[in-house]
Amino acid sequence: MEGEQSHYRWYVGIDWSAASYEVCVVDRQAQVVARKTIAHSGTGIAEFVDWLEKLCEGKPETVAVAIETPRGALVESLVERSMAVFAINPKQLDRFRDRYTVAGAKDDSRDAFVLGDSLRTDEHCFHRVRLEEAAIIRMRELSRLEANLQQDAHRLNNQLWEQLHRYYPQMLALSKAADEPWLWDLIELAPRPAEGRKLELARVQGLLGSHRIRRIAAEKVLEELKKPALRLAPGAEEAASEHVLLLLPRLRLAQEQRKQVDKRMQQLLEQMKAAKPEGAEQREHSDVEILLSLPGVGRVVPATVLAEASGPLQQRDYHAIRTYGGIAPVTRQSGKKKVVSMRYGCNLRLRNAFYHWARTSTQKDAAAQKHYAALRKRGHSHGRALRGVADRWLAVLISMLKAGTLYDPERRGKGEATKTR
Repeated sequence: MEGEQSHYRWYVGIDWSAASYEVCVVDRQAQVVARKTIAHSGTGIAEFVDWLEKLCEGKPETVAVAIETPRGALVESLVERSMAVFAINPKQLDRFRDRYTVAGAKDDSRDAFVLGDSLRTDEHCFHRVRLEEAAIIRMRELSRLEANLQQDAHRLNNQLWEQLHRYYPQMLALSKAADEPWLWDLIELAPRPAEGRKLELARVQGLLGSHRIRRIAAEKVLEELKKPALRLAPGAEEAASEHVLLLLPRLRLAQEQRKQVDKRMQQLLEQMKAAKPEGAEQREHSDVEILLSLPGVGRVVPATVLAEASGPLQQRDYHAIRTYGGIAPVTRQSGKKKVVSMRYGCNLRLRNAFYHWARTSTQKDAAAQKHYAALRKRGHSHGRALRGVADRWLAVLISMLKAGTLYDPERRGKGEATKTR
C-alpha cells in the first residue's frame, strides 16, 4: 500500500448526498487545489470525471478519492476510469473530523476536505474499493429486497392480527398468527361474524381442500365461527372488516413477491455454483459450491454472505469476515480492568445470517453440537455459544476456500482429534 501511495499526487474528498456532492481536491502538501459541487446526474458525474482527468493531466493512477459509500454510480465511474477509490466508515470520519475542529462544527465542504486530507495522511484506515461481479451486485439487491419484503409482510400480518383481535377473535383461534393464505380466503368468504355463522360445511371443506389443510377439520372451523361475537359500538365492526379486506390483497402481493425473489435467488445461486472458477486448472470448485456444501447454510446464509461480505470472501480474510459479521468480540482494557463484550458495530444482516447458520448447524452437525454444548457447560449464554460455533465455521470456510475443497465431516473430525491431542 505504501508503494501505491507514492504514486498519488491528488487526493479528492467527496461528501456524498442524495442530490449533489461536495468535492475538495488537495495535493501532497495538503493545499486545497479546487472545490466543486456536482449534481447527482449522468451529465454531472461525467463532467466531473472528465474534469478530474484534465486535472491529473491524463494520469488517473495519480488520483486517490475518499468517499463514505463504497458503491454507486459515482464510485463506479471513478473506478472504471482507473482512479483509486477508498471508502471509510462514517464513524471513523467523525473521529477524523475532530482533528480539524473540536467545537463539533460540521458542514459538507469541511467533510470533503477532511476526507481528502485524511486519505493523504492515513491511507491505511481506508478500504480500497473494487468493482464487484454483476452476479454479486444482483445477489445483494435480491437479498436486501427479500429482507424488505419480509419486514413488509410482517407489518401487514401484525395489522391484520390487530384488526381481527378487535372484532373477530374466532379467526385467530384457527390461526394464531393470521399469516396463512387459507385463512385470508376464509376471511373473504365471511368478513364478519354474522356471515361466518352462515357458512356451509361443503364450502369450508372445499376451501380447506384447495389449500391442502388437514390439521383442522371443517367442522372445527364452523364450530369456532359460530361462537358468540364481540359486542362493539355501532359501525366499529363494519370499519374493522373493511380495513381487513383492504389488507388481504397487500398480504398476497407481498407473499407472491417473496416467492418470486426466492426463486430468482435460487436460480442465481445455481448459476454461480455452476460458473467456472478462476484458475480452473488449480481449482475444482467455485466459492459458491464450497459455501453450499457446509451443513446448515440453506439458501439465505450463502446469499447473505455473498451479498454482504464478498470482499473478505474473495480475499480469504478470516479476521475481516468475523469482525464484519459481529462474531469477533470487543476487548476494552484499562489498568487492571478488562472487559470482553459482544461486537455491536457490524453488519446486522450478516450477523443474523451467521447466528441462524450456527443454530441450524447444531441440529445437523455432530461437531457443531458438541462445541455448542461445551460452551454452554462453561457458562456461556445461548447467543455467545452460537457465536463460538459460527466462529469455528468461518475458520473452516476460509480453509476450504483456500484449499478449494468441499466440506468433508470425516476430514474435519480427524483435524480436531489431532488438535485435541
